[in-house]
Amino acid sequence: MKKLLPFIFAVATSPAYAGLTTKYVTSAQISIDSPYVITNAAPSSYSISGSNITTSTGTGDSIVTNAIGGLNLGSLSNGVPAAVNTNKTVTTAGSAFSFSESYQAGDVTQSAITPSSGIATLPVLGGQTTVISGGTAGSLGLTSVSSGIHTCTAGGSGTSCIGSTTVSIEID
Repeated sequence: MKKLLPFIFAVATSPAYAGLTTKYVTSAQISIDSPYVITNAAPSSYSISGSNITTSTGTGDSIVTNAIGGLNLGSLSNGVPAAVNTNKTVTTAGSAFSFSESYQAGDVTQSAITPSSGIATLPVLGGQTTVISGGTAGSLGLTSVSSGIHTCTAGGSGTSCIGSTTVSIEID
């Protein structure tokens, strides 16, 4: 039995072979926002209401009774319709009456807005305007080392940086 013992150990200690694959994927991204503008122009509007009022439109031989004015969409000037006048008279003299009329001229059609150096020159509009100025690099920087450590230095407004490392190990 003593003679077989070295033979058994020699067979039992033979080396094993296995495949080992490692992958390191490092990615880095730096972005700077560009400037943009969102503008909603104010619309044109006309309204009228009342009681004990007789309305008409037109003049001279072209009077239309019980008509109201408003917006003439057939005559747009730079995107804004012309207003049509409403003639008003009290229907029953000496009696109480009420009358309300309002007209809001909308914003005219704007020319193209070209941002320059992150700032846009804008017209003054009656609607809502949102301005986002462009980002500035400032001291923006991203360092990635092979160990998977990333150092991100914030830049100015409108900037971001993302660093990531993915490690995968596969054993066959």
